[in-house]
Amino acid sequence: MILPSIFLISAFIATAMGTSMGTIAAVAPVALGIAESADMSLALTAGVVLSGAMFGDNLSIISDTTIAATRSQGCEMKDKFRENVRIAIPAAVIAIVIFAFHSTATQVPTTEAVEWVKVLPYIVILILAVSGLNVFVVLTVGILMAGSISLSFVDGYSLATFSQDIYAGFSGMQEIFLLSMLIGGLSELMRRQGGLAFLTRMISTFIRSVSSNNPQKTTGRASELGIAALVSMVNACTANNTVAIIVSGGIARELAEENRVSARRSASLLDIFSCVVQGVLPYGAQVLLLGSVFGLSPLAIVSNSYYCFALAAMAIIAVFVKHPKRKLTY
Repeated sequence: MILPSIFLISAFIATAMGTSMGTIAAVAPVALGIAESADMSLALTAGVVLSGAMFGDNLSIISDTTIAATRSQGCEMKDKFRENVRIAIPAAVIAIVIFAFHSTATQVPTTEAVEWVKVLPYIVILILAVSGLNVFVVLTVGILMAGSISLSFVDGYSLATFSQDIYAGFSGMQEIFLLSMLIGGLSELMRRQGGLAFLTRMISTFIRSVSSNNPQKTTGRASELGIAALVSMVNACTANNTVAIIVSGGIARELAEENRVSARRSASLLDIFSCVVQGVLPYGAQVLLLGSVFGLSPLAIVSNSYYCFALAAMAIIAVFVKHPKRKLTY
């Protein structure tokens, strides 16, 4: 159960933190030590960490991909979460089963007692996020609670250290701020030069061709596949799932409204397929970071990202599964 446990730990931390990069930075060195002490496949272990990180990045309510998807589609985070979790959980179960059958350790690594007090900030963040509380309130409570516990239970941790950690967090976001401005300009350039219009025409042609024989029954499914293809193509070009959602969000919303796809459904598909592509891109930031930690080729890592493959399969199946008629929310 070593590999399934690493997956669950990565998924838990990523869901609580809302970042795959932060999860990989925190979990990858620990997972590497476990894999080496248990004489397990390093490539498979790296794929497990990547799988768990992408699970949380996709499903977390405070993830930047979730925020971008819900804002661009105009739906509530909790509605997108409910739509998303029905696809993500079965994919996670499939991945856990695969990891369990491949989890062959020659020796069991040593373990230490769990310090449950230090886990409380993650649990509180999850509970508050799922309850629908404002994301900034959730993050603020998490920061204050983590700081209070660190000051009380971590030796040598002071208010100065706490302030430095907060400053480091803000400094780490500067790259995202600059990237957002750059991508905003690039997306506007793409729009003016006709790149987004070309993608829209291509997706619309696909929808019309698929639904020409029976429009009422197949238009919705074709639109959902078109949204998935749109964000996947943009993600493959930008190698950033959040950026891909921001760039393709407006077009996806137009397609959803024109073809009567609910906002929560389009937001879920945007988030799912952007994370799927991000988790299998050899030149994605997550894979490159894992490759540097484990000393492996990016191709060796993505070939073991079984959760991303399972998530893509479950999402495609969900598109073709008939749901009861529900009121559309925009």
